[in-house]
Amino acid sequence: MEQHRTRPAQHGPRQSSRATLPPQARGGAAAVRRPVGRPVAARANAPKAAGAGGSAVRAVRGMPNPRLTGLGGGLFCGAVMTLLGGVDALLFGASLTLYGVLFLPVCLLTACWVRGNDLLTAPVVVPIAFAVGLVTVAESGDGLGSRLMGIVTALATEAGWLYGGTLVAGATVIVRRIRLVRRRAAARRRAPA
Repeated sequence: MEQHRTRPAQHGPRQSSRATLPPQARGGAAAVRRPVGRPVAARANAPKAAGAGGSAVRAVRGMPNPRLTGLGGGLFCGAVMTLLGGVDALLFGASLTLYGVLFLPVCLLTACWVRGNDLLTAPVVVPIAFAVGLVTVAESGDGLGSRLMGIVTALATEAGWLYGGTLVAGATVIVRRIRLVRRRAAARRRAPA
């Protein structure tokens, strides 16, 4: 039985496999080594930004820049909120207001650290992490029913912090998405046709 081709024939001269490799893999003079990112010495000697925001810009550039998957962002946010809830319960007597205030920077970090392909997961995992962390600070009595009642009551009374954190994550994700789309469009315009 005859086998038919599933791809159209490629006419023209074949490229050598060496030509299709990136410059780093070809070796020789074509292997140009460029440093990835800025070296530590370059960060220290970077020109200082003028104005009052200069120190803030330097502080942000010095922070770590991990890229979390959607699941990793959810695990990070849930683990940090559980940890912060435990610390809040131990040191401050389970203050729900303090828990809500601590929730806002965790939302911002989660939205900043999730990778570009998983941006839309950040506003989804943030409220889940808020509820997970509430287990450590919600009022509870004897039994499962009183624990659930404490969690539901805390969710109802701290809804403002929950909505605020979700709004922070959503706004951050929208800004990052707009920047990503513009960057991709500029790269397409620069690429030769």
